[in-house]
Amino acid sequence: MSIRPILIIPEPKLRAISRPVEKIDGEIRKLVEDMFETMYDAPGIGLAAIQVGVEKRVVTIDTARDGEDSKPIALINPEIIAASDELSVYSEGCLSIPDFYEEVERPARVAVRFMDLEGKVREVEADGLLATCVQHEIDHLNGVLFIDHLSRLKRDRVIKKFTKQAKREAEG
Repeated sequence: MSIRPILIIPEPKLRAISRPVEKIDGEIRKLVEDMFETMYDAPGIGLAAIQVGVEKRVVTIDTARDGEDSKPIALINPEIIAASDELSVYSEGCLSIPDFYEEVERPARVAVRFMDLEGKVREVEADGLLATCVQHEIDHLNGVLFIDHLSRLKRDRVIKKFTKQAKREAEG
């Protein structure tokens, strides 16, 4: 297992649409292990493969709070198959947009279909934080960032800030 570097905006790869996983093999299992290690180290509660530069439809999630037993979930080729009309608002953050948090409104409950690491197709209904996290990570697989759910003004400010920061770092 190894910790992989997390891509930070304005990295263009974060806007790529990830490709489906054709088969679950050693490479995918290693990716999932690395993603969990990277996510826990960050620390975060969700990570999409594209955030570590891999354009595959793979997500890792663990919404356990401090002091709770961990609840790691790996989702391969996840898709939302149903969403509630009821909405909820969570303050979201993102490992690819460090130290920026903003309230985002999303469906309160979703049903998601995915493959597990054994290749079995599963369906799970999620609500609360898990529903928000699943939607946030599936957005990543489609090249969408949580800031895309904000007003254009807020989104542009965030992108400008991180673009300046990236430029300063590149100039050394």
